[in-house]
Amino acid sequence: QVQLVESGGGLVQAGGSLTLSCTASGSTVSDNPIAWYRRIPGKEREFVARISPDGSANYADSVRRRSSISRDGARKVVFLRIDSLKPEDTAVYYCNIPWSRNWNEALAAWGPGTQVTVSS
Repeated sequence: QVQLVESGGGLVQAGGSLTLSCTASGSTVSDNPIAWYRRIPGKEREFVARISPDGSANYADSVRRRSSISRDGARKVVFLRIDSLKPEDTAVYYCNIPWSRNWNEALAAWGPGTQVTVSS
């Protein structure tokens, strides 16, 4: 079974930046679309960004103008950089393979995620 592992979270002051990393076994990262999600305390998990195998990207409105998703095929890693972090970005961030019909749904088992905490 595919396992995706997130890393790179931490405590950041508002206005700062973070780059999260997503790795997975085998060719999962290079052969599949990969999406980032987040679970804000008290809310449902939500879609954040997606990158397709050809490199095209999609973003949620909440992060569109201040985030970038990228892929390092050689290292089999997908990155999510978020700039101008806000306290409302505080969440556990996850990566997964998005379902093609509804990116809010994912196909693999959820990993532990990585905690991002933004202080005001």
